[in-house]
Amino acid sequence: MVFGGSNPWAKVPHHSPLPQLQNHLSLQRPASIRVWSDFLRVHLHARSICMIQKYNHDGEAGQLEAFGQGESVLKEPKYQEELEDRLHFYVEECDYLQGFQILCDLHDGFSGEAQRNIYRLLNTAFGLVHLTAHSSLVCPLSLGGSLGLRPEPPVNFPYLHYDATLPFHCSAILATALDTVTVPYRLCSSPVSMVHLADMLSFCGKKVVTAGAIIPFPLAPGQSLPDSLMQFGGAAPWTPLSACGEPSGTRCFAQSVVLRGIDRACHTSQLTLGTPPPSALHACTTGEEVLAQYLQQQQPGVMSSSHLLLTPCRVAPPYPHLFSSCSPPGMVLDGSPKGAAVESVPVFGALCSSSSLHQTLEALARDLTKLDLRRWASFMDAGVEHDDVAELLQELQSLAQCYQDGDSLVD
Repeated sequence: MVFGGSNPWAKVPHHSPLPQLQNHLSLQRPASIRVWSDFLRVHLHARSICMIQKYNHDGEAGQLEAFGQGESVLKEPKYQEELEDRLHFYVEECDYLQGFQILCDLHDGFSGEAQRNIYRLLNTAFGLVHLTAHSSLVCPLSLGGSLGLRPEPPVNFPYLHYDATLPFHCSAILATALDTVTVPYRLCSSPVSMVHLADMLSFCGKKVVTAGAIIPFPLAPGQSLPDSLMQFGGAAPWTPLSACGEPSGTRCFAQSVVLRGIDRACHTSQLTLGTPPPSALHACTTGEEVLAQYLQQQQPGVMSSSHLLLTPCRVAPPYPHLFSSCSPPGMVLDGSPKGAAVESVPVFGALCSSSSLHQTLEALARDLTKLDLRRWASFMDAGVEHDDVAELLQELQSLAQCYQDGDSLVD
């Protein structure tokens, strides 16, 4: 399973929604945080790091900026052997190997640097097509509104105040969503494995999925889960996190949903005896039934997997101060003071195979057809041939066809 992010700081350990800041960094100065490793307080094992000496992180000289550069690095025997050696070291320590969750960046040759728009477009297209060919599931993660050339404003969260220009903020949000949607195969108590989840979401060639989340989930004091879910009406509740446009008006083929951090006492409606339930959700007797019923109402006939967890998402420092209308437990309050200390929040996250990907992938292919590759000889010199670009376009268009709204759910 691959989660391809357009944010260079989205690389996080599986046990925490956000890596720890180094001790010497000031929490009040997010501008001083430049790369994902600046978050780390945990000491990484020496055999978990593979350094590429020929490229630097910043500056114009020796920059890893083109897809072909990254591809050529992986073809070098030195790096192949080094990566295989490190992989074997950790695989042999596993009691139960489900698969590999890989976090990577689609914007440059490997990961992590802001690039020219044309390079970003080409790298994103090559990355998506190659990742799709060599993995079971691919999910772009981004707070931007588009994967293509046309800039779109960053997504908006009703209960978050974040600065989209700060990777410190963006990575925290993406990591929170990632920590939530990957729960099904990371819990020992869950019957869902990575293979099962990937198979459910990627049938009929649909290997690319979208992500979405509500951060924090809006449950006001005195409300029950059915009350809160009913407030969404028929609209898709999640804020999109895959730069594929709004989910409203699109068709969902399959979805995996996780709701975490809601107290058990709020899972069902506590109606007075004899009071008729205002909705089918209010008549449910368990939180799991409420969530399953809600998904059935929203997407009738869609293959859905849902998980309800009591544990919220931890957002204590060094998590950035993004919550302006939450009480300390993470419950949404109207008019609460800005900057209130919040230690944990409920989160509603989803992975979805959606028809929105048809338009997104088609638009990406159209942007590529408009390029005059003769003007970008430096990209081609990195190891990409004109025939590779032609094949890329064909693969991208074929992938887009998998998500046409007329597709049936079964072959």
